[in-house]
Amino acid sequence: MEPKRTTAPLTSHEGALARGVKHRVNARRHALGMSFLEGGIALSVLSLLLAVAIPVFARELHASRFTEAASGVKSLGAAAVAYAEDKRVAEAFPVSAAMTPATAPRGNLETVTAEAWDTPTWKALAFQPAVTGAPHAFAFAFDSTLGTSRSTFVAHAHGDLDGDGVTSTFEVRGVVSSTEKVRVEPGMYVEAEVE
Repeated sequence: MEPKRTTAPLTSHEGALARGVKHRVNARRHALGMSFLEGGIALSVLSLLLAVAIPVFARELHASRFTEAASGVKSLGAAAVAYAEDKRVAEAFPVSAAMTPATAPRGNLETVTAEAWDTPTWKALAFQPAVTGAPHAFAFAFDSTLGTSRSTFVAHAHGDLDGDGVTSTFEVRGVVSSTEKVRVEPGMYVEAEVE
């Protein structure tokens, strides 16, 4: 038979030390702020939030760039209609204006000087797509076909938002004739919106 082992009771000082060691171990665990399970749950929640937020952000970013083109051609259409008021059909719209800037921005925003918009047509339509010096993603053009009995215009915007060589196009058209008042045709033509 083995002798029974007994341990001597701890003195109050030794007991305090033992409790202090135990307290320090628990304090270290709590200093990390969370257990592995809690960390895994937090990481899962964060992953879900990012999975939802990133596509929404990307969609909103593209939508904001489309707004430039859509509002620009609508504004050109309205300006062309205002210009045509009280004018003869043969001179209802200003002459055509080449694409400004000359090439559509490709994959980035570009700043165009105020002088680029300083042509008779852009002045007659009082058009500039953005505040002077502000970068933009589209180039704009205005094409008019003038005749004695019927005149038309096409206002269009072109841009390559992601730089892949495929161009987004937005157009509005307008008409005036000797038998009908000046108007913008309903709808907007859009090609390769999301390229």
